[in-house]
Amino acid sequence: MKLIKILRSFVFVALMGTVLFSVNSCQDDDESGNIGFGTVVGTVTDADGTPVSDVTVTISGVNEEDITVTSGTDGTYTADNVSMKTHAVKFSKEGWLTVSVTVTAEKFDANKVVAANATLVNASAKITGTIIDAKNGGTPLADVTVSVGPAGSATSGSDGKYEIGNMVAADYTITFTKANYVTITKAIVKDDFVDGVVSLDVQMGGQELLRGLTADDLSGADKWYYNEYRGGGNADAYPHWDWACDYMCSLTFWGNWEEQWEGTTLRIRNDEDQRSNPADLDVFDSYTYGSKLITEDNKIMSLRIRTHNADEASPAYFGVQVIDLSAAQPTAVKVGDTKTWGSGNYTDFDFDLSDYVGKEVIIAVGIYRQQTGDYWKQLVLRAIRFADRKVENWDWLPGTDVVDGWKLSIETARSTMPHIKSSFTGISPISAGRNVSMSDGYPVAYHAWRDVAHVGAEWSFVPLRKDPEVFPSEGYIIKTRNTPDVDTKVPESYLYAKFSIASGHNQLTFSTRNFGSNYTFFKITAIQDNGTVTHLTPQSNTAQEASAANDGCWKFKHGDGGAGNPEGYASFVYDLSQFNGENVTIVLGVYNGAANTGENKLVIHTIDLN
Repeated sequence: MKLIKILRSFVFVALMGTVLFSVNSCQDDDESGNIGFGTVVGTVTDADGTPVSDVTVTISGVNEEDITVTSGTDGTYTADNVSMKTHAVKFSKEGWLTVSVTVTAEKFDANKVVAANATLVNASAKITGTIIDAKNGGTPLADVTVSVGPAGSATSGSDGKYEIGNMVAADYTITFTKANYVTITKAIVKDDFVDGVVSLDVQMGGQELLRGLTADDLSGADKWYYNEYRGGGNADAYPHWDWACDYMCSLTFWGNWEEQWEGTTLRIRNDEDQRSNPADLDVFDSYTYGSKLITEDNKIMSLRIRTHNADEASPAYFGVQVIDLSAAQPTAVKVGDTKTWGSGNYTDFDFDLSDYVGKEVIIAVGIYRQQTGDYWKQLVLRAIRFADRKVENWDWLPGTDVVDGWKLSIETARSTMPHIKSSFTGISPISAGRNVSMSDGYPVAYHAWRDVAHVGAEWSFVPLRKDPEVFPSEGYIIKTRNTPDVDTKVPESYLYAKFSIASGHNQLTFSTRNFGSNYTFFKITAIQDNGTVTHLTPQSNTAQEASAANDGCWKFKHGDGGAGNPEGYASFVYDLSQFNGENVTIVLGVYNGAANTGENKLVIHTIDLN
């Protein structure tokens, strides 16, 4: 009996222990589930540290609801009764970019307070405009979706008006879309914002003048300032036709195109879902285009071409079309007959543009689909050239040299179009080697020049004796050969562009550097339309060493400046006021001013005309 009593006592104690353990466990669970409440505090400032008032601060997910408070005049705010767990804290105000920060349970301090500060970026800029319907007599067009990607979107109202606000002044691509209308894409840059506003009116429903493009699209076409564009990667007649000198792939293209060793190639759109496209010998299947001023000096357009996947029995069909946007009813007009070629050998075709002398017109070079089905023809463009006569082979543009040996004719300088840009860089946003790949090769890098006003895309490069270095981090480099031939009259290579000189637009600043202990010899020359040549003397410079040399050249040494040190470059400043009221071609060349001194390099960092 005694043993039974002892066993009963043991069981009772054990059961009590279990009950107590269970109760304590439940109490612990209740306490861990009791998160508690604290306070979120913070300060809202702008990029300069100035307090921003009236900012709506929203703390999400507190008891399945949001807590909203507003910052005061000193930028501070306080939000009480916030559960001490993870929350998103959003800061929003009209005219500012919305930002969010996150607080977690671990960030609450011993006093149950957590700080969540924010810096807001002013976004008071906006894009506004009116969209009209070309299909219906220019009436307002409603329900057009206007999109600026992640920056925002809007829908046009019954009056055709739209507005996208809360933006930062920057570069944007805007698309206008509506069912049964051709989508329109427009690009704007930061400088287009005037007092924080870009006014962008658009006409939709216009007739396609080139496949996929209306008159409104073509009104913003790139300028074909120059009379020669070379494509491809092969070094035929080096250095004139070397890969590092051929920048045709920086032009605008529509459809299927690719840079190849043989040339910039227009191809029939031939993906499997495109093979049912009908034949059309009036509308280009793929093409390149630009806006060109035609004069007596450049009225003959020459194409140097070859083909791929074509032969004499089944050639590629191609041609040139011109659109005069100043006409009452602009249309695409063929220049001459549709051309054919089916050979891997280069040949030259010419097109007479005499009907357009005195006009700036859209010129398109394209390939036609001659039949439906699996039709994979390719037109290889090695050169697009303009002169007063046909240009053939690997020749330079014809005419009378402004300076003997320069291969720059008076006719070419006279018919070069004045540039509408005034600031240029030699820094490439993308670097690439001698690789023709369209994903990571030099064509992609060259095409990226368009976005930064790179000298390679915006100026014309003339490689008389030496090719350039295209992608160094310091800038675009033109250089000399290691040769005993001293010449301060004819450059090794040069770039040129034309500008309309006027008050407020007559000071040129060239930012540069070189390498090593040798001098680099260079010259900036102005060519007037009457052929007068003036070698310019810098008004001032900041080079470590610089002095005048023979034949208008300057020689200098300056080893400072780079991607991380833009202030370190030397600046040479030139006064162009003597040319006020004139269009003047500016030439920047590098010269072999000393014998056997290696590759003396001239870095083009920036060129500014202001």
